[in-house]
Amino acid sequence: MEETDPLRAAREMRRAVLGDAYVDGVTADPDQAGRDFQDFITAMAWGAWARGGPLTPRDRSLLVMAMTAALGRMEEFRLHASSSHRAGVTDAEVDELLFQIAAYAGAPAGVSAKRTIKAVREAREEARR
Repeated sequence: MEETDPLRAAREMRRAVLGDAYVDGVTADPDQAGRDFQDFITAMAWGAWARGGPLTPRDRSLLVMAMTAALGRMEEFRLHASSSHRAGVTDAEVDELLFQIAAYAGAPAGVSAKRTIKAVREAREEARR
């Protein structure tokens, strides 16, 4: 994909929220099609984050977590839940989000999200030790 200012901004936002280690890992694909796919994901999804507007990175993080939980995409939910602090989301806000997920996406989505949050927090505590 052509290197443009919007793509650079999207890459910077992705790194700021998900961290260098994660981004380096998923973008190091030796396959050109894999690299092209990552550029597409970066431009599409992270371009929406980098474009500015009235939603803050915190708002966007909460929305992504709510949508991925509602869709049952727990791998993506875990990724964003693990990184949400970099976007300014507090544990208390995530706890409240779980109620919204359960109320609007159903109890199974809420329970899965709660389990994932518990595992994310346990891993975070283990890393601190």
